[in-house]
Amino acid sequence: MTKRRAASVRVLAQERTELSSRHGRQQALRLTIPIVLGAALVGAAVLTGCGSGDKTRADMAAEIPNAAVVKVTRRTIANTLQIASEFQPFQEIDVYAKVSGYIQKLYIDWGTRVRQGQLLAVLEIPELEQQIQQDAATVEHAREDLNRAQSAYSVAHITYQRLAQVQKTQPDLVAQQDIDVAQGKDLESAAAVSAAKEALLSAQATLDKDKTLFSYARMTAPFNGVVTEMYAYTGALLPAGTSSNIGNSALCHLAQNDLLRLVIPVPERAVPEVRVGEPVSVDVSSLQRMFIGKVIRISDHIDLTTRTMHTEVQVPNPNYEIVPGMYATVDLPLHTALNALVVPVQAVERAGAGEGRVLVVNSDSKIEKRNVTLGLETADVVEVLSGVREGELVVFGEQAQYGAGQVVKPTFVSAGSSE
Repeated sequence: MTKRRAASVRVLAQERTELSSRHGRQQALRLTIPIVLGAALVGAAVLTGCGSGDKTRADMAAEIPNAAVVKVTRRTIANTLQIASEFQPFQEIDVYAKVSGYIQKLYIDWGTRVRQGQLLAVLEIPELEQQIQQDAATVEHAREDLNRAQSAYSVAHITYQRLAQVQKTQPDLVAQQDIDVAQGKDLESAAAVSAAKEALLSAQATLDKDKTLFSYARMTAPFNGVVTEMYAYTGALLPAGTSSNIGNSALCHLAQNDLLRLVIPVPERAVPEVRVGEPVSVDVSSLQRMFIGKVIRISDHIDLTTRTMHTEVQVPNPNYEIVPGMYATVDLPLHTALNALVVPVQAVERAGAGEGRVLVVNSDSKIEKRNVTLGLETADVVEVLSGVREGELVVFGEQAQYGAGQVVKPTFVSAGSSE
């Protein structure tokens, strides 16, 4: 019995020990779960807090607007007046014959370029050739008459002088009547000499005139030019250009194309700015080239109908690149500003005559509103006389969306951008 009781006691003690160990593990587990959950909650809170902070900074960066900006620069600008016109030859004429005749030889055709004095055609004028021969014979006859008159005068003059000398030395030897007759013949022969000289001069003048007319049978170019039109060919009869009814009987049309002119009507408001001798840019769109011309003459008179002034621009064309009739646009300079401080016109908000406002982005990327004084303006830029400095950044485009002190992100754009 004693051994059985002792064994029971040991069994109960062992069971009590297992129960105590099991209870301890359960209590430890109950304490461990809240700790783990708390740590998890704390970690989650920390992670949530960190994510919220990063999102705020990103949102703040996203809220800073972009601002299109350009730099304030310096350059020479000019206010120009663009006027379209068409090229005209510097001079052009119809070439007529001075005397009537048939075209015997022809040396030109459409498009022939000629130099001043170059032979264009030779006319056949047989009547004038015969007239020259007759004139030459008349001159020869007049010269012979002069020789005879001079011989007669020499005899008469010597006779008279001898008789006059004898009368002085021996008054009773020669009759007074003989002396008077000799004196009359002397005077008469002197007059005949004068008449013969005049006849010779007249005959010579007629011969020279006909020779001059015959020289016009050789038709030459009066200036350097281009034959732009032909009216007659070999064998055609050209009437004299002095005829009252010459019609279209010219030989050709000649135009001086190595030097061209543009006639532009300058508006009244621009008249005070036009200067003779001033160089101008001439844009020929059909050639896609720019040429340099010069204001060569002005009329100094305003047309009362159009309120414009006749102005001519001269353009050299030595290589005949420009063809008369082509259209061109002349940039007539009115005002020029050298090394001017300029900004694009899209960067300026007008505030009155010669005044405006710009938005400057400073070194802190903040907007500053500046009042500026404006000067010369062209199609794309405007001169700024005061209010900004070279190199500063100004907002390009719409200004209403920005406020003073606002932080922006400057983005450089081209002055030609529409942003």
